[in-house]
Amino acid sequence: MKKKTKKKNKKNRKIRKTTILFIVLDVLMAICFFLFYGPFSYFRNLIICTATVTKTHGWIAYTFFSEETINKVKAANSYVYLTDEVNLDEIVIDTSEKDHYDNKYDEMVLKRDKGNNDYKLFDVEVGGYEAHMVAIYNPAKIKLITSKSFNTGSGAETVLSMCERFGGLVCINGGRFQDTTGWGSDIPKGYLIKDGKIIWSDDNEKANIIGFNKENKLVLANVNGTEALNMGIRDALEFGPFLIVNGKKISTQSGAGGYDRAARVAIAQRKDGVVLFLVTEGVHTNGPTLIEMADTLALYGAYNAANLDGGTSAQLVVDNELINNPLTVYGTKVEGGRAVVSGFGLLK
Repeated sequence: MKKKTKKKNKKNRKIRKTTILFIVLDVLMAICFFLFYGPFSYFRNLIICTATVTKTHGWIAYTFFSEETINKVKAANSYVYLTDEVNLDEIVIDTSEKDHYDNKYDEMVLKRDKGNNDYKLFDVEVGGYEAHMVAIYNPAKIKLITSKSFNTGSGAETVLSMCERFGGLVCINGGRFQDTTGWGSDIPKGYLIKDGKIIWSDDNEKANIIGFNKENKLVLANVNGTEALNMGIRDALEFGPFLIVNGKKISTQSGAGGYDRAARVAIAQRKDGVVLFLVTEGVHTNGPTLIEMADTLALYGAYNAANLDGGTSAQLVVDNELINNPLTVYGTKVEGGRAVVSGFGLLK
């Protein structure tokens, strides 16, 4: 009798656990349904824009929403890209040390560390995320850095390795590369220009070129390779979008500020010629927006600025040390940084 009672109790407990499990699943499904299809568009927009910004997780959005809905949300939260021609006449290079400053941001950039006239590294915050900014005082020493080889199967290289090989004091990653597996490759995408020569290009179509001309001014231009060389560009790569052009910041179609969040990298130049490298913490789908990057760079006096490759690729190296913490889309730390193909470096 006792044996039967024990079996019955055990069976009842199992039924209760199963019932509780199904209740919890029902509640979770109801919550998801409410967030995905309920009256609050913020959650729907956040889910769609966050999922579709990645190469490997876009299926999440397409599982729950129609392609028409996804396209409408993406269009409503897309950026209004800057197309103005950069006015380089406004850049008058004078990076000599000053004894007065316009504001605390100006002071942070221009007041140099004792004994270091090359650069200054300091921490900032971008959209609530930790970030690192470097002010570089001699733009003539900023050059394109590249991996040891292209399209060989083993040419990709971390920024730490590239920076050491080029004799760099400060380096960041920069340009695009083919990435069909999520692990990168040594095949660049777009233009790479070094010492006034095109060292890589997919074609001769117009694209967003980011780099320095022979006058050491940061050029942001939508041109083809031939036009870039005719403009006197000496070192450049292809990426984007442009964040600030002639002091005008990027904006969005809506007031939401954009949902595509990620760890980010940017390059900028002030009117006095000082160049800013900005690298943020975060992961591929969780970090500052482009709007927040532009706002921060503007605070520190950026007159022209552009977005570079971010996410897992985001890397800042200073004096042979990786300063930020690159993470995979899953939040796993990438020891030593991800292998990439190009960037910019302040060379000795």
